[in-house]
Amino acid sequence: MPTDPLPRCEFDGKKLILKLNFTIPADPQEISKVVDGIMKLAADMKCADGKEFEMETALREALANAIIHGAHADAKKHIQCCVACDESLRIMIVVRDPGEGFDPSSIPSPIVGQNIYEGHGRGLFLINQLMDEVHFERGGTEIHMTKN
Repeated sequence: MPTDPLPRCEFDGKKLILKLNFTIPADPQEISKVVDGIMKLAADMKCADGKEFEMETALREALANAIIHGAHADAKKHIQCCVACDESLRIMIVVRDPGEGFDPSSIPSPIVGQNIYEGHGRGLFLINQLMDEVHFERGGTEIHMTKN
């Protein structure tokens, strides 16, 4: 477990039908296991009904960014993930990493100029395109994503 425990995720008193809060080692091989499990639970609860692709892709990208950029793929470090679904079937996801953070506005657009030819750098762009709301907290170490 992490030596400096991360705070629990709060979802502002919404009436939740699903709430998950867990940590995983910062190992890229953990991503598929975690996402597959979350998607199964969400599908069973009808939380991602019709939005499975968007939710799964955004979750995979957020976890990959946290593991690779925030924790430098150091399996001794941990990533926190919280997923909630409210009565209106809105999906809320929070991913936290132990990194130093970043300024999201400093990330170049992958659809401008020479960036089109880069083999990386599309994760945040995809997340912003697929989710209805995206914002960062804790100096960029925490991403909040919502799909209505």
